[in-house]
Amino acid sequence: MTRKTEQSRKLQKRAEQLIPGGVNSPVRAFGSVGGDPLYIVRGQGSHIWDADGNEYVDYVGSWGPLILGHAAPTVIEAVIAAARDGTSFGASTPAEADLAELVISAFRTCKSALPSARTSQRVAIRLARLHEAQIYGS
Repeated sequence: MTRKTEQSRKLQKRAEQLIPGGVNSPVRAFGSVGGDPLYIVRGQGSHIWDADGNEYVDYVGSWGPLILGHAAPTVIEAVIAAARDGTSFGASTPAEADLAELVISAFRTCKSALPSARTSQRVAIRLARLHEAQIYGS
């Protein structure tokens, strides 16, 4: 099946007028490898859609942070709740220590319960599961 690219090409041409190479990261520069760049407009769960309506399974997951998928309801709710209190302060917040406790707990869990789980991927998965357990009480 041929992928539609008309809207993505228009977006790329516009971006090239504003940003060197049309991208803000050389990783996404398509000039040297050929093909048309993807212009993603939305994601849900493990799927993403480009500006032309093509659907893809997202194997990248934003290079790691989206282990719960795109637009996970619990994440959206947490972002909204946090944003109600302000979005950036340039000062210390209690949430920093809260996050540090979660990360330390996840690392300790990996180190004591599963010595082979020292890879960053397994630590990230265990951190997500710990967070999920706190949200759902499981």
